[in-house]
Amino acid sequence: MILEVKQLNVFIKTSHILRDVSFAVGEKEVVCIIGRNGAGKSTTLKTIMGFLKPESGSIRFMDREITGMPTFQIANMGIGFAPEESGIFPDLSVEENIEMATWQRHSSHSPEERTSLAYDVFPALTKYRKRKGTQISGGERKMLSVARALAMDPHLFLLDECFEGLSPIVIPKIAESIHEIVKMGHSIVLAESNIYHIPDFTDKLYVIERGEIIFSGKPIDLKNDKAVLKIVSGAA
Repeated sequence: MILEVKQLNVFIKTSHILRDVSFAVGEKEVVCIIGRNGAGKSTTLKTIMGFLKPESGSIRFMDREITGMPTFQIANMGIGFAPEESGIFPDLSVEENIEMATWQRHSSHSPEERTSLAYDVFPALTKYRKRKGTQISGGERKMLSVARALAMDPHLFLLDECFEGLSPIVIPKIAESIHEIVKMGHSIVLAESNIYHIPDFTDKLYVIERGEIIFSGKPIDLKNDKAVLKIVSGAA
């Protein structure tokens, strides 16, 4: 397994946000964590990245314990993170945002190769190279966030709500680009609140509700669990 999360418990102040969360991601595997807003998806990804410290539990990446490590060390080990709010530098250009990622982590690929790949996977960004982050649309900021993570040349991607709030026209374009990343052999964890945004190429699905994993299996198996399906479809 490239990532193993076991019995993760996370508190924010006095609130128990994650409760014994466990899941695993294999090599070249796409895993989707789905849950309603506030269910614990973002907290899970932020804890893996070291932004939040767990009260208990274990996070192992490529057979190495990373629980409690500083965020920059986790990123340098090869985990790329695209947060829900995009997290790009608004005063920098698209080009500068992508190039900055090549400074952070050494790779067998040159900075030029990595930036070129980012534009190949997200060709819509090519014409906006010189525009600042404040001068591009919400969909383009999402693309830039993932493209910047790609330029780090990570082994694993954590993508938080990369389809949320986007127009129906933009969503397939971003999904197609993510699929290209998958075909390169990267592992991906997608956190999504909308069941209809789960990509067709998802290998494994986890449902989180009130900080607990209540379902794990293949996406097709969720259709047979009416109780869980009712929760994630917003009918509960």
